[in-house]
Amino acid sequence: MAQKIDFELATPSEVEGALGRRLEEIRLSRNINQTQLAEEAGVSRRTITRLENGKGVSLDTLIRVMRALGLADRFSTLLPDPSVRPVERVQFQGQERKHARKKSKSASGSWKWAEEPKKQ
Repeated sequence: MAQKIDFELATPSEVEGALGRRLEEIRLSRNINQTQLAEEAGVSRRTITRLENGKGVSLDTLIRVMRALGLADRFSTLLPDPSVRPVERVQFQGQERKHARKKSKSASGSWKWAEEPKKQ
């Protein structure tokens, strides 16, 4: 059974472990053994074991395994669509943004805590 994890607070290792466990549960729910999945994904069985144990694999491997499990449709939910919103399109006069701008110094350092009184 999957454990609940707060992905915003979890360490990268914890996220890897949670994703690996979920992929293992999906594999088992489809009655596929590690060897079969490895063959379908074009990776070694040991790589599947590493992935399921949260030991770190390449992005290429994750993509291959997700495709082999029929989860390719989930790629679009992994990251939001970076399309420019209509308001920004007007601001940029119909052109797409090509570069990020440096943040101004005044925005980051304009507010400070009051100094603590000196101890006497």
